[in-house]
Amino acid sequence: YKGERRRDYERRERANEAPGDTIEDRPPEVRARNTFGHWEMDSIMGPVGSKAALLVLTERLTRWGLVIRVPDHTAESVVRALNRVERRMGKRFREVFRTITVDNGSEFADFAKVEEWGTEVFFAHPYTSWERPQNERHNGLLRAYFPKGVSLEKYSDEDVLSAADELNGRPRRKLGYRTPEELFEAFLDAI
Repeated sequence: YKGERRRDYERRERANEAPGDTIEDRPPEVRARNTFGHWEMDSIMGPVGSKAALLVLTERLTRWGLVIRVPDHTAESVVRALNRVERRMGKRFREVFRTITVDNGSEFADFAKVEEWGTEVFFAHPYTSWERPQNERHNGLLRAYFPKGVSLEKYSDEDVLSAADELNGRPRRKLGYRTPEELFEAFLDAI
């Protein structure tokens, strides 16, 4: 009868539960945005049927964005892309990427590898894009260059780099009309 039966999905554990630490486990300094090295990460996909995707990392304090084109939307491609970044940065990687907050997408299921490099990974709750606001804002700005419904396979790595450079070179009111690039470079120089 009405109200007496519980639906099965209320009792079952969610398939896309965070495989690691949740966003509540993040240190307070991450939420406060007053220290460098805390990132939000997401991916942008093309229309159904296209394979290529964009991996978008946004540093919370400087609003600087790193955009990487990946061949497909899989955990293996994401880890491979971050592995290239880690090799390029060497020992500075764990100082620049202190924490990364991601959603519960399948592309982030294999993030134990990233934690081996000394970076803490935190997972936002399912369907809560507002827990990674800076990254969602950056994704929205990127859509001016990579519109929804257009396959990302038609864009080259140079197109992606050019769009990221242009966004990082825009002055932001929240940053006192400085650019994310200026602030990011200043923090890198300090490291």
